[in-house]
Amino acid sequence: MELPVSVREALGDNAGEVALRDIRQAESDQLLRMVLLSDDQGNVQAICRHDDLLDINSLNRQLGRDLRVMKRREQLRVRERAGLTELPALPSLTGWPTIVDNRVDSLEAIAIVLGSQDLAMVMPSEDFRAMTAQGERADFAVAPESIRINLDYPEKDLDQLHSAIKRFTGLRIQQRLEDTLELPPLPETAQRIIRLRVNPNAEMGDLVDIVESDPSLAAQIVSWASSSFYAAAGQVRSVHDAVSRVLGFDLVMNLSMGLALGRALAKPNDHPEGYVDYWQQAIWQAQAASILSTMMPRGERPVSGLAYLAGLLHNFGYLVLAQVFPPHFKLVCRSLEVNANMDPAVTEQYLLGITREQIAAELMQNWGMPDEVVLAIRYQKNPDYDGAHSAYARLLWLGRQLLTKRGVVLGGSEEIPRSLYESLGLDQAAVEEQFDKLVGNKASVMAMAGMMTS
Repeated sequence: MELPVSVREALGDNAGEVALRDIRQAESDQLLRMVLLSDDQGNVQAICRHDDLLDINSLNRQLGRDLRVMKRREQLRVRERAGLTELPALPSLTGWPTIVDNRVDSLEAIAIVLGSQDLAMVMPSEDFRAMTAQGERADFAVAPESIRINLDYPEKDLDQLHSAIKRFTGLRIQQRLEDTLELPPLPETAQRIIRLRVNPNAEMGDLVDIVESDPSLAAQIVSWASSSFYAAAGQVRSVHDAVSRVLGFDLVMNLSMGLALGRALAKPNDHPEGYVDYWQQAIWQAQAASILSTMMPRGERPVSGLAYLAGLLHNFGYLVLAQVFPPHFKLVCRSLEVNANMDPAVTEQYLLGITREQIAAELMQNWGMPDEVVLAIRYQKNPDYDGAHSAYARLLWLGRQLLTKRGVVLGGSEEIPRSLYESLGLDQAAVEEQFDKLVGNKASVMAMAGMMTS
């Protein structure tokens, strides 16, 4: 295959020295990526190893700037001008000032991903150093293996949370933030639903009374039941109608719980560029968990309603992060932007010393949420977790990978081992088919997410 014209021009005299290889045959630690950054002083392109965490805060301190990832529409214009679907790590494609992480210069050879063609251009490191000789050098990338995420020891979560607070705050502010660990209290609606869940004599009328006591919640439940997604026969006129005829007791109970908790913490004004809306992520994951749970063998199947609730609340830690670490949430957002290929947990552990999953699980445990939900949220990034209620956590992990594979959820994705399907008793081909249908119904899912904020 021939190199695109713009790439050949960017390589110049080095074009003849480049070897094209299948990206799977390239050494992973030799792959590079280029991130386009900008601030009011202009544009910059930063180059580092593909899998390294780009520490945007460190880079800004060294340069004395306030760089952040370039807006998507601007990146699109740059790619269109170059006639490429993705921009390889070749500085001369744009001609902007370049800064290269020092770790790159220590490589014997480098490999540059060539767009969406699953190919990599491999060349000697000295050739790349010559091509980037005019660029600055600095230390601004971190090897992910040096960032240890606590995936297995929840008993250490609270200590980590306190350590993270102490790390970032003075004594007076520290006390204020530690106080927020007890706030906000579990919303009254959620408290009543939890009590209802454990009441063996609970009836549909009890749930209707709870929902109707919250006019905003009642309106959302009715509009949800009226959506085209459920194609209810006839008009849905009341909460009772929504529960009895369309949604059912369990779904309304879990939707109400998710809405009540989601409203307990305000969505932050700041967010990473390209961030998928909180409620969109919630609905996608809830639907994914529900589908997967119903496809498991009957004797091993988790409670579908709890799987749905775990999916609905899977990203609740994002809201908690913004509240517990308000001065530093901006730093987290900027780092998530420039490390979009990486699991957010790596960035959060590096910057804060704790992840959103740990914080959310700690808070929900204090609130007395069901263990199935707490553990699912805590271990959702660990497909190897094999403790209590592990099926719930694995369903969240699997659902995220399947959605990300289909372009729904932003962020890094991992290969799904066949053994995971087997451990859950799932037929891989049938699961893939169901998720294709789910994503094919994107308009309805998005409409449902929109109702959560109305």
